[in-house]
Amino acid sequence: MLRKRFMGLFVLALMFAACGNKQSDNNEEKTLDSADERTSTNTGQKKNILFFGTSLTAGYGLDPTEAYPALIQNRIDSLNLPYNVINGGLSGETSAGGKGRIDWLLKQPVDIFVLELGANDGLRGLPVKQTIKNLQDIIDRVKTKYPDVKFVLAGMQVPPNMGAKYASDFKNIFPDLAKKNNMVLIPFLLDKVGGIPRLNQDDGIHPTAEGDKILAENVWAVLKPLL
Repeated sequence: MLRKRFMGLFVLALMFAACGNKQSDNNEEKTLDSADERTSTNTGQKKNILFFGTSLTAGYGLDPTEAYPALIQNRIDSLNLPYNVINGGLSGETSAGGKGRIDWLLKQPVDIFVLELGANDGLRGLPVKQTIKNLQDIIDRVKTKYPDVKFVLAGMQVPPNMGAKYASDFKNIFPDLAKKNNMVLIPFLLDKVGGIPRLNQDDGIHPTAEGDKILAENVWAVLKPLL
């Protein structure tokens, strides 16, 4: 009788132990699953900043790591901000060329769109109305594809030898477009760099590595609040 009772208690104890181990295993699985989910969520949280522009954005004559978008990425990484910079700059790009290229770049998600186009239009003396139309078309396409995107527009200027009226009309392109489309404006991308020989390459147009550091500061001052 005692032996049977002892055996019954022993079996019952084993059952409780088994249930306890199973519950512990389940809790461990839940913990691991939760950790995996957190890791997956964290890695999936990075947002894209697309810099779309000319040789100024591409970093003409510089190592890719010296171009101002790369310097912006370094700043972002140093602050552990969840953003990935995409350099969509192309040397020689006009607003018309950008209009033909933008759809391909919009195949990837874009959360912040930095538009730096128009400088080559100005240097070629292309009609201001044409540049405005092309830039607006690019803006509209980005808005249509990503309605919640944040916009930054880089202001540009042309040398006075293009004519006073043309230079004035061209300069006004950027604040006018920024106001119309609720974009954040960088008043002049080449501020503190343009026209300063020691900060520009031999062509007098493209910044040196030191010059691009200043461009990065000009951009960061406007971009930082959006992050």
